[in-house]
Amino acid sequence: MGETFETTDLEGSCMLAWIALSAFVVLALALDLRGGGHATPSLRSALLWSIAWTVAGLAFAIPLAIGGGGAAVGEYLAGFLIEKSLSLDNLFVFAVLLSFFAVPAEERRLVLLYGIGLAIVLRAVFIVAGAAALDNLDAATYVLGALLAFTAFKIARQGNEEIDPESTLAMRLLRRAIPISREYDGSHLTTVTGGRRLATPLLAALAMVAAFDLMFAIDSIPAIFAITRDTFVVFAANAFSLLGMVSLYFVLEELLKRFRHLNLALAAILGYVAAKMLLEDIWHPPLGLSLAVIVGALGLAILTSALAERREKLGHVGRSPGRTADVQ
Repeated sequence: MGETFETTDLEGSCMLAWIALSAFVVLALALDLRGGGHATPSLRSALLWSIAWTVAGLAFAIPLAIGGGGAAVGEYLAGFLIEKSLSLDNLFVFAVLLSFFAVPAEERRLVLLYGIGLAIVLRAVFIVAGAAALDNLDAATYVLGALLAFTAFKIARQGNEEIDPESTLAMRLLRRAIPISREYDGSHLTTVTGGRRLATPLLAALAMVAAFDLMFAIDSIPAIFAITRDTFVVFAANAFSLLGMVSLYFVLEELLKRFRHLNLALAAILGYVAAKMLLEDIWHPPLGLSLAVIVGALGLAILTSALAERREKLGHVGRSPGRTADVQ
């Protein structure tokens, strides 16, 4: 981590590349916010937008090839795929956070967009400063890892029951740090109650989304720095991997609504993420294992949910009034 990062021809030759990329990211977030507003997209719409953002991320290799050559393209594509894969961890944490803070459905898109936008800015700062800056956040990694493990345990126990945000550890800690109102005030981040200006739970949720994403950068940014030292390529891979996360989140949320056992899959995945954070000094699981855990947990939960629903339907048929009368 202490090595000096070299400046490649790509990032040193043209400041316009940085300006153009930053402008595109800002416009993309603005378009997503203006186009979708506060509406919750349908599963089909969210899936199509997820695919579109992934294609856009891959297509960025074309102008990169023109300006940086084949080496830059290879580094970018490898970094983009790593960041996109690791971002799946973030999605499951976001699902927990928005449930914990009981964010109204119509405000979830806003929290995700602002939270991801803030995360992109914070990641840019760390990328420019170098991965060595992330070493100072090791202690926070263990704290958040323990919090995720505790969260996974509670989700597994509570199942599909509603979670009271007031009883969560995250909310109690935030209330000690800053005064937070107990009620939402539409899409406002602050509100006036009893003559005092207070932060709303919406601001708390946004801050937590950005904070957790930043902590995930401790794993992802050093991973891509192992592939390339070009800070422009690193930032581009991070930015494009995050741009599609809002749509991907709503794909996940819709799946969580449709399959009853996905809460157990969510608990298993969060437990795995927590283990990665707590054991990062001695355990470095390959990317393939992380993907296998996510896909395997989701697949098993969907399968068992479908089987449970089928058994339930068959049970209702078996307990029809006519059959019951025959038994009596």
